[in-house]
Amino acid sequence: MVIVQGTGRVDPALREQFLAQRAEAMQTSRAESGCLEYVFAADPIEADRVILSERWETQEHLNAHIAAMTERRRNSPPAEGSEVQVTLEVTFYDVSSARSRP
Repeated sequence: MVIVQGTGRVDPALREQFLAQRAEAMQTSRAESGCLEYVFAADPIEADRVILSERWETQEHLNAHIAAMTERRRNSPPAEGSEVQVTLEVTFYDVSSARSRP
């Protein structure tokens, strides 16, 4: 399993717009093979912070997702000025085992 965790800063006045712009991408990503979780969310404490959380069955699934996402962006770039930008700091975790809470 691969876990991807990211955080980013966005103008608090634009945060809901930022998240709304990602709703379709979240639905598309969740439908991809090997996707266990894919969500952008608002931090409930810090008004300018967003969180990315992804879980993928394998690195190969994540690689396919990244390739598909890159292709979608290449084929349909956002209209200028319509996209709220945020720079994410992202960390990838390779998980060798996982367990549920007893």
